[in-house]
Amino acid sequence: MVRLMRVLVTGGAGYIGSVVAEWLLQHGHAVVVYDNLVRGHADAIPPGGILVRADLLDGETLSRELREHRIDAVVHMAAESLVGESVAHPDRYYRTNVLGGLTLLDAMRTAGVGLLVFSSSAAVYGDRAKQPIEEDDPPLPTNPYGECKLAFERALGWYGRAYGLRSVSLRYFNAAGASTLCGERHDPESHLIPIVLQAAAGRRPAVTIHGDDYPTRDGTCVRDYVHVLDIAAAHALALDALARGHAGGIYNLGCGGEGYTVREVIEAAGAVTGRTIPVVVGARRPGDPAVLVAATGRATEDLGWRPQYQDLGRIIRAAWDWMAARPA
Repeated sequence: MVRLMRVLVTGGAGYIGSVVAEWLLQHGHAVVVYDNLVRGHADAIPPGGILVRADLLDGETLSRELREHRIDAVVHMAAESLVGESVAHPDRYYRTNVLGGLTLLDAMRTAGVGLLVFSSSAAVYGDRAKQPIEEDDPPLPTNPYGECKLAFERALGWYGRAYGLRSVSLRYFNAAGASTLCGERHDPESHLIPIVLQAAAGRRPAVTIHGDDYPTRDGTCVRDYVHVLDIAAAHALALDALARGHAGGIYNLGCGGEGYTVREVIEAAGAVTGRTIPVVVGARRPGDPAVLVAATGRATEDLGWRPQYQDLGRIIRAAWDWMAARPA
């Protein structure tokens, strides 16, 4: 039987955070969303969630809210998350993603909260020749975003040894899709599936393929897409495992297959939408690996995570339906 908890979700007004909050609420947990709304949206918080609008670097407010809401566990998703921006502004990324994370851990110590699920990233692996990537493969991040995620993962390990914190780090590959209530609305948008759907809807002139001469089955990059609802389910399973005494660990979240090329995503989106999607081919982007896919057996074995929404057409359909319901 699942233990119901009072969960603080940092960054719970963002894309993935709002779906995680929605999932937890639907499964009986109490949810407090902690978000400064700089990149998040107050209307993305699902019914029943409590919003605390505050900054991650505000340790006093964090400690107070953890105590006042009698929080049992934290899902930490608040982060700066654009790779290119992290290269241009590493100060911002270290301040929010590392210093902000440490502020959260110290507030948890003060409030006596000892369980945490961390929203990490495949960016910790860098550009790897070996595919699929396993959790034991050495991390080699190639940008400040990945470095910050890895730094916080390592801090979790040391806090566990010193203070008894138990944590699970979930390394997502490419989150995609939507729930009925929540979907992607980044500004600017940098993720392939919403960009393709915006082109299908006439909201942008074309999709740019960044290089079509990679050593892959059609020359375009291969990536691993995982439905955001499956990601939300993984967070709930990780929380339950920790509540039952699980020591913690690191887990990949991906589709568990060969991944999809950029052209395959565009073709699938055309089939879902019934529209011709304009495409232009541009130059490769520096640092883009040809293939990036996850091995996910550890999450299945340890957490019982069995993705239910992993068909690419189903992922795109969910994102398209969510976008079509919001024509503005």
